[in-house]
Amino acid sequence: MEINYVLNGRKIKAEISADDMLLVQLRAQKCFSVKCGCETTNCGLCTVWLDGVPVLSCAVPAARAEGHEITTLEGLQKEAREFAQFMAEEGSDQCGFCNPGYVMNVLAMARDLKNPTEKEICDYLSGNLCRCTGYTSHMRAIKKYLAFLKDKKAEEAGDKA
Repeated sequence: MEINYVLNGRKIKAEISADDMLLVQLRAQKCFSVKCGCETTNCGLCTVWLDGVPVLSCAVPAARAEGHEITTLEGLQKEAREFAQFMAEEGSDQCGFCNPGYVMNVLAMARDLKNPTEKEICDYLSGNLCRCTGYTSHMRAIKKYLAFLKDKKAEEAGDKA
């Protein structure tokens, strides 16, 4: 079966099997940030955006991509780099295996939630597992990143005035 979709801003035409999952299709398109860590939809490593909404690509049939826009970490390099700097400064990216899915969800959360509380942050990211840390450094990085974004928006608004 043939599907057509947009991947990180470029049109894709791909041949898939009826039982292929989106994760398999994205890796076939060289999006190696998309990883399978658990095969049970519990770890968040395979998180991508389907029309801007975070989804677990290991649980989404590839056929669902038909006519839609898929964004992976490869398509969000500038934003990912900004947040990764905060993670590095706070020591929250130890082995790095969970980072791609985690970063995808943090970037979506930053876009979706305005001034989230610590509980809202935890709830939003509850499906992302990290086996190396206790999440304290993650929370520090997220809070500093959100403050950075807020300052950046205020600065941009001031430049336009």
